[in-house]
Amino acid sequence: MNSKKSSGISRREFARRAAIVSAVSVVPAGHLPQDSASAKPQPPQSPDAPKLSPESQAEADARYEAILSLYRSRLSDEQKTDLYRLSLLAQPSLDRLRAYTIQNADGPALYLKPLLEREKKPEPSAASARPTVATPKRP
Repeated sequence: MNSKKSSGISRREFARRAAIVSAVSVVPAGHLPQDSASAKPQPPQSPDAPKLSPESQAEADARYEAILSLYRSRLSDEQKTDLYRLSLLAQPSLDRLRAYTIQNADGPALYLKPLLEREKKPEPSAASARPTVATPKRP
């Protein structure tokens, strides 16, 4: 019926990829399959590299592996090294965010209040509110 073809991914493919990424994010890194092509680069030896707990390190590794499973053929070795560094640097922020405790009764911290510019009607002035009738002057 509709012969128009889209160049993007289909809804089915998007849902499949989203399910894979969400499933990989909850699976411990030890349960992921390892092959020789997915050998991760060595962590950066810079002084600002974060010190991560074993759980955080495993999560950063799992995030790196999940991204590589989707885009390995598109990334160069330099980009893979940078990706691993970025996944390590993002982990401390995620740990601090998850450490914040909330209860079911807590509301959102920010409420979405969109700013709408509504068309304002011009306010009638006293002169334009009443039509003036020219009154003849009396001699």
